[in-house]
Amino acid sequence: MLLGSIPKGDDARKKWTDWKTDYKNILSQLDNVEFMDGDAWKDETKPFLLFGHDLNLVKAANIVIVNAEKEIGKGIGVGTAQEIMVAKYFSKPVITILPKNTHHRRSNIVFDGTLISDWISPFLLSTSDLVVETIHESLPWIKEYINSPESKKIKNISIIDDAITAYLKTCNDKES
Repeated sequence: MLLGSIPKGDDARKKWTDWKTDYKNILSQLDNVEFMDGDAWKDETKPFLLFGHDLNLVKAANIVIVNAEKEIGKGIGVGTAQEIMVAKYFSKPVITILPKNTHHRRSNIVFDGTLISDWISPFLLSTSDLVVETIHESLPWIKEYINSPESKKIKNISIIDDAITAYLKTCNDKES
């Protein structure tokens, strides 16, 4: 399943170039690839059914690929962000396409006086099983996963509790 920006409204759709076309062309190099596209259901007059449609696709997907090349609101929308969490709920592998020096990935950025050479949004990094700069870079990982799913440790919804536990342990260690 491909997740990422889709246009809101008929006027926006007229000016839109569907990024999924390039992703599908590249991923078609893999054997037996079928794509699920949340954009196939466009009936915005039934928002709950649209929500159900997209979440059903996430549940049915073998792999979820996120186009995070642009910032939230310009690329990843609220729906995409939530679909990532739903993918973790269903223990689906999430591959995030995130080039360096974009909104959610910065090179050589300083936070609180500390230089981070390759900063990735903690929310994308923590919920992704693979972060790469291009869709091409994901192909070897996908091939390995298809041939041997057990070779990859896939994060699930427990990532939420694990993160909270790690945070609280760090806070308690600092107080000791």
